[in-house]
Amino acid sequence: MSELKKYPPSAAWMANAHVKGPAAYQALVAEAEADHEAYWGRLARELLSWKKPFTKVLNDSEAPFFKWFEDGLLNVSYNCLDRNIEAGLGDKTAIIFEADDGSVNKVSYSQLLAKVAQLANALKKRGVKKGDRVVIYMPMSVEGVAAMQACARIGATHSVVFGGFSAQSLRDRVQDAGAVMVITADEQQRGGKSLPLKAIVDEALEGGNCPTLKDVIVYKRTGGNIAWVAGRDLWLHELTASESNVCEPEWVEAEHPLFLLYTSGSTGKPKGVQHSTGGYLLHAALTTKWTFDLKPDDVFWCTADIGWVTGHTYISYGPLALGGTEVVFEGIPTFPDAGRFWQMIQKHKVSIFYTAPTAIRSLIKAAESNEVVHPKNYDLTSLRLLGSVGEPINPAAWEWYYQHIGGGNCPIVDTFWQTETGGHMITPLPGVTTLVPGSCTLPFPGITAAIVDETGNDVPNGQGGILVVKKPWPSMIRTIYGDPERFKKSYYPSELKGYYLAGDGAIRDAETGYFTITGRIDDVLNVSGHRMGTMEIESALVSCTDLVAEAAVVGRPDDTTGEAICAFVVLKRPRPSGDEAKAIAKQLRDWVAKEIGPIAKPKDIRFGDNLPKTRSGKIMRRLLRSVAKGEAVTQDTSTLENPAILEQLGQAY
Repeated sequence: MSELKKYPPSAAWMANAHVKGPAAYQALVAEAEADHEAYWGRLARELLSWKKPFTKVLNDSEAPFFKWFEDGLLNVSYNCLDRNIEAGLGDKTAIIFEADDGSVNKVSYSQLLAKVAQLANALKKRGVKKGDRVVIYMPMSVEGVAAMQACARIGATHSVVFGGFSAQSLRDRVQDAGAVMVITADEQQRGGKSLPLKAIVDEALEGGNCPTLKDVIVYKRTGGNIAWVAGRDLWLHELTASESNVCEPEWVEAEHPLFLLYTSGSTGKPKGVQHSTGGYLLHAALTTKWTFDLKPDDVFWCTADIGWVTGHTYISYGPLALGGTEVVFEGIPTFPDAGRFWQMIQKHKVSIFYTAPTAIRSLIKAAESNEVVHPKNYDLTSLRLLGSVGEPINPAAWEWYYQHIGGGNCPIVDTFWQTETGGHMITPLPGVTTLVPGSCTLPFPGITAAIVDETGNDVPNGQGGILVVKKPWPSMIRTIYGDPERFKKSYYPSELKGYYLAGDGAIRDAETGYFTITGRIDDVLNVSGHRMGTMEIESALVSCTDLVAEAAVVGRPDDTTGEAICAFVVLKRPRPSGDEAKAIAKQLRDWVAKEIGPIAKPKDIRFGDNLPKTRSGKIMRRLLRSVAKGEAVTQDTSTLENPAILEQLGQAY
């Protein structure tokens, strides 16, 4: 890190930011260290509106099932909409929606509240009540955000499923959540194409294997031809047309489950991460305010999908809780060309831009190969802050982002956090932190991040170890839905002294104490910022029962996606080569896309007569990782039952 260039905050940033300079940051850290509960209690009273104020900040009597602000009552939708209107912001633009084709629709806070209230009333008429689970399988849209807010308004727990997931993945989530309703669209528009959503919902629900489900609500996005199930399927516009645009919020306990979001684990079954109402909203609002330094005249654009936690915290909740104006984008960064992001920043005068390293790296490639889409051709002077999310950003991409997008003037907040944490955990603050490319720098005030060994003891700075959080924080995961034992085992293993296990390795710089994330320590891959379990992909491959006998999946570094999926496959027939191997590899990729979704398609598929195993039958994944990276295998192979297999696995298709 000492060799990397450092970028201290400017005097203007230190003077004008919400958190002004290192001394202000240290004061917040000291306040939290002196009295952890009083610190979070103060912020919860300042940032959120409570119907019934809480009297107890933290209940840790049943750790690790922590409860925050549990006797307080509030409503997330009220905090995001009504109170902004009551503060005189009814006519302020809440969402600037840009469709795939470039058309723009602006929605004010009053208009958004009316839309949310009508849908909330319609859901109540269909029998959806507090505590019911509603699955949302929607394109990026105002309607998608409104559906989430409408669930929150009536106390229903939403579970958003990314629109790229397959019917099987959707079915698994509907079944696990016991959902009573799916809200979807006829199709979605992405990259100039109409892609099915309702058809995937139909496939997921066929055969009556989701017995809790009563209704499918369909937003007419494209008007494309879709199948219709009478008595189950209902048009969104027909359902809401006659509803009142006034709906009294359901005041819920701070610990009431706001949403479930399914994430991949190291076993095949996705796990439903359950988040609370009060603690989650506090951290969503606080991190939006401090990390992004959101001001009343900012135009904030988070490019994530609402199907991921980033879209929950930094589209559907955080910016709206602060009365911000945000961009919601339906399309992809490369349509109609790879200048789309820069053209939109110019058009909407975006001041805060938050995207993923994968997108940055792919746009670097595009800009270097095609002068026309280079960011220098666009007016990006409205930008004042840049952000990075989803995975560590490599220093070269950081520097390009800083120079070519920020013009050397915009701090980059390189944010580390997870689905389970609810919001930023380790991140620069723009008026505080001296930036170092590739490092997420220091913990957010109030977050006690540390690096420990396998027994939970701190390791010295400069030495790598396991990333943990030592004290609970308000937006933390509450449980894995329906599986509290898995929650304890996954996140609070007994050997780590009651600390939260992030599942990532990290190292702290000996000089600055800055954190750098070094990658997952479990069998979970991070592809384009999306976490996928190796077991989940292996299970999908092996479920192709007429073709695959066995499969093992590992990750390898990739310049664009950060990590690429590499699958080693043993077929139920002789090992193929040449064109035949290419054809079978394509067939398997398509199969995985159908079973899980296109994001899970292996980049490399390698065929062998067997997998490299010890004599006891254990697959030697460390060898597969070396093969996937194209490295010479230098590890000890004396325990291998079949050393010759490694040569067969060298050819990728």
